[in-house]
Amino acid sequence: MTTTWIAAHRTAVIDPYEGFQLFESRGFADQTLRQTLRLAGEGEAVRIILSNRYGKEPLEIGGAHLRGDGIDTPLTFDGAKAVTVPAGADLVSDPVEQPVTAGQVLTVGLYLPGDTGLTTYSAVPYDTGHAAPGDQLTAPALRDAEEVPTGHFGIGADVRAPEGTRIAVAFGDSWIEGAATTPGLDNSFPAQLGRRLTRGWIVNQGISGNRLLTDEIGEHLLARVDRDVLAVPGVSHVLIHIGLNDFGLPGHIAFPEPGTPPTAAAFIAGLTALADRLHAAGLTVLGSTVGPYRGTVYDGYDSEAGQAVRREVNAWLLSGDHPFDGIVDVAAAVADPAEPERIREEFNSGDGLHVNDAGAKAIADAVDLSLLDL
Repeated sequence: MTTTWIAAHRTAVIDPYEGFQLFESRGFADQTLRQTLRLAGEGEAVRIILSNRYGKEPLEIGGAHLRGDGIDTPLTFDGAKAVTVPAGADLVSDPVEQPVTAGQVLTVGLYLPGDTGLTTYSAVPYDTGHAAPGDQLTAPALRDAEEVPTGHFGIGADVRAPEGTRIAVAFGDSWIEGAATTPGLDNSFPAQLGRRLTRGWIVNQGISGNRLLTDEIGEHLLARVDRDVLAVPGVSHVLIHIGLNDFGLPGHIAFPEPGTPPTAAAFIAGLTALADRLHAAGLTVLGSTVGPYRGTVYDGYDSEAGQAVRREVNAWLLSGDHPFDGIVDVAAAVADPAEPERIREEFNSGDGLHVNDAGAKAIADAVDLSLLDL
């Protein structure tokens, strides 16, 4: 059987030097950092991907270690245990020749001997990480550890799987990334949807706060599509949810000025350009209606101007006059029947903007699996 490397976990990343920040960025110095990931698919071997994409200086890694069910081994990079990752670069480990399974949780430990400076990071990691002083790579449990709620160094994983294995990339904002779902349970809606599939799997490239047309938080979707979708090994389908922050963030924090949402025409043109780019690469592209957020606790986010654009964009998506291969009606899956612009109470995370685990499941259950013929 011929095999090849297929993405089994991905983490979309943010520049810690962005001018507009919703999440606290940080660095590390003479510390061991442990972070976990959950594999979406199985293979006969695994390799780990690290990122210094937005670091201003080379990243010194004094050692790396991988743990999981049946795995407890140092990671090497071209045979070396210690390595320096150039600023702006990603790094792929040597293969760990150990079979891995879908749903398996792996822990990646990094010893960071020098001052890393602010790191390439993500807002919603699979689970809360931990950092501890000194080199504790081989310690069964970290001593004097602190919790690290954000993800760092864009940790991803590939598995060596049968050639022809096809996967989907979930691409978009916080509703993709899984903000407000329970850490460590893998309950974002793409993850819960992935558990419904009988073949293939889904990797998550969501960024909380992300937009279609405007940079920060993270590069906008049209700018990051090549790296975060087209470069993902095994991708055949893309599932997109975007728009909440294009419509709501300008009224909450006007960055950049002026604090007004895009027009529906501009947003539709952006979605069309994104779909065309993905179709040109031969991918199946699934769009989705933009979720409800009326009454959110974030001041200024729920503006009449933004809501009007959302209604117009959703009507266009449901009309059939769109470039996508299918539409997931995310909004209908979680809307309050009495007030469709609000999240149903049992699905509301508490902020009126994000869904909880049950809401994410409702979206996953609403997807027609025939649209994901992997």
